[in-house]
Amino acid sequence: MKAIYYAFVGMRPRQWTKNLVVFAGLVFSQSIANPQLLLKSVEAFVVFCALSGVIYLINDIADIEKDRIHETKRHRPLPSGRLGIRQAIVVSITLLLLSLVVAWRVGANFFIVSVVFFALNFLYSLVLKRVVLLDVVSISLSFIIRAIAGVAALQEVEADIELSPWLLICTLFLSLFLAFCKRRHELANIEDPSLHREALAEYSPMLIDQLVGISAAGAILSYSIYTIWPDTVDKFGTTDLVYTIPLVLIGVMRYLYLVYSKDKGASPSEMLLSERFILITVFLWILLVVAIFYVF
Repeated sequence: MKAIYYAFVGMRPRQWTKNLVVFAGLVFSQSIANPQLLLKSVEAFVVFCALSGVIYLINDIADIEKDRIHETKRHRPLPSGRLGIRQAIVVSITLLLLSLVVAWRVGANFFIVSVVFFALNFLYSLVLKRVVLLDVVSISLSFIIRAIAGVAALQEVEADIELSPWLLICTLFLSLFLAFCKRRHELANIEDPSLHREALAEYSPMLIDQLVGISAAGAILSYSIYTIWPDTVDKFGTTDLVYTIPLVLIGVMRYLYLVYSKDKGASPSEMLLSERFILITVFLWILLVVAIFYVF
């Protein structure tokens, strides 16, 4: 039982909030009230949480020696020795196979997207995370794949459901923003960054700051364009989404404040769950979007 528990901890369930992106298609297709589509989205979410957990275990196996000398990562189940490598491999293979079986039951297209997601992240764990810029770009692509997967699951029921390209672009920039903020925190707080991540040795504070600014501006601008894009207005029959822009702007500015003034940003998922201001901002954004789509 202890091995199962530590395997679960090693799968980093707190990081699974990233997979909430798969619900984007459900929300923006105005299908929350459809039980069949809601079930498909929940199934997609569960599959991606399982696949993410497998990737985290693989990543910890690959980095076990480096993690053992890291200030915080050495406490994870694998580096600390509470979970054996053989046990982690058995859990990973079993969970991967179960995830792919469920993914196939959701639909063929969803299954393909799920396999691409796993392949990209597997490649990231072994190679891409060591290559400057590609380490962050591959993380962003993972978020885009999540959004595509959410729509692919819904299309198994209703083939005409689509996800706006502008939302995909916004997802790209927002994930880049969060990833570069994390790299900035690592660069500023780790004595020898190259021992933690090989790619960090190729970054400089000036480069990171420029990339953070570019990605933050891109996220806000792309979302703003999406709210007033003719296809968006035609689809939803309203321009009221424009009123959600201030919440997005405030959320990004608050995150920048925490990164630059409070030296935070090591874990976007932890920030979302623990930072009250950002949590309230996200909740208000969701509430306003739902109200615009389903009430007004």
